Amino acid sequence: MPDMTWIAAVARLRARREPGVLVTVATVRGHAPRDAGAKLVVGQTDTWGSIGGGNVEAVAIDRAREMIAVSKPEPELMDFALNDKVTNQHGVQCCGGTVQVLLEPLPVVRAVAIFGVGHVGLELARILARQDLDLHLIDTRSDILTKERLDVLADAVAQVHTHHTPLLPEEVLEELPRGTHILIMTHDHAEDAALCDAALRTTHLGSIGLIGSAAKWVRFRKRLATEGGHDEATIDRIKTPIGLADITGKEPATIAVSVAADLLRTFETEEN
Repeated sequence: MPDMTWIAAVARLRARREPGVLVTVATVRGHAPRDAGAKLVVGQTDTWGSIGGGNVEAVAIDRAREMIAVSKPEPELMDFALNDKVTNQHGVQCCGGTVQVLLEPLPVVRAVAIFGVGHVGLELARILARQDLDLHLIDTRSDILTKERLDVLADAVAQVHTHHTPLLPEEVLEELPRGTHILIMTHDHAEDAALCDAALRTTHLGSIGLIGSAAKWVRFRKRLATEGGHDEATIDRIKTPIGLADITGKEPATIAVSVAADLLRTFETEEN
């Protein structure tokens, strides 16, 4: 078992975008190898920490791996009697007490990438930063991603990653985590078009959304078919316009609320 605190282990799983389970000794009656509050983190292949070894730990690890395999989102309680009258899967523990163990799934957090952090992009980042996700902000303009401008995200719940790409923002697409939801809203239609084309060629992404008018999409759609060589079904992966159709305000903050709500709805349909 690698020597690492449970908090560091949870952070490592998140950074690696791997699911896991946090196992905690919830209650102890009588004698047990570890006190209430002892923690163990279970990943797909590694474990960190300990809840006392023996049958309790072995069964908890087995169950945690089953939960990871089926992406079980709800926590679970397990009860163990530590006496020699109980037939255990992994040997006898006869301390004489009873232990209740809580297993809490640690799912892979979602990732969202906003290409273009102008007025609307920044307002959108402010809203999405309140969600537990990995938020990637990409812009070709150096003055857009300054610390001062992004100070409004200082209280973010999300983990915010900035990418300044002076030339080819589409190169960032390959680096983004599997399943990242893409929102394209740069200051330049040519840049938007290049990103749409590159996003359709990048197979590991989640949803792709494009901001803009119906007229803009007619032009883009034609270019994606003729110059890009994409078929209709592939082009249909791009959702445009983004946002809720019945919110018609043009203020950046209004558009951002609409786009964020639409994206959260996409998250919900993903789960069901």
